[in-house]
Amino acid sequence: MLVRHNHARTPVSRTTINELVAVCAGTFGFALYAGLILVPAWSAYTRVWERVAATVLSLYVLAVLIGIGVGAALAVVYFWG
Repeated sequence: MLVRHNHARTPVSRTTINELVAVCAGTFGFALYAGLILVPAWSAYTRVWERVAATVLSLYVLAVLIGIGVGAALAVVYFWG
């Protein structure tokens, strides 16, 4: 089997890399939220209204986590330079 290298590769732009990182971070973050916060909150109750209430309250936890992440990112950007 002959392996060939593509020497005429076009470089990936910085914008594409940033978008890829943002999409991956959002996907993994949502998966972690669903697996570590939403599923235990949903399975802790048996009645539907209790499960819906736990889901709504867990959205508050998600909003706080997003706020902490955005605040930390803004602090890094502010103090970086």
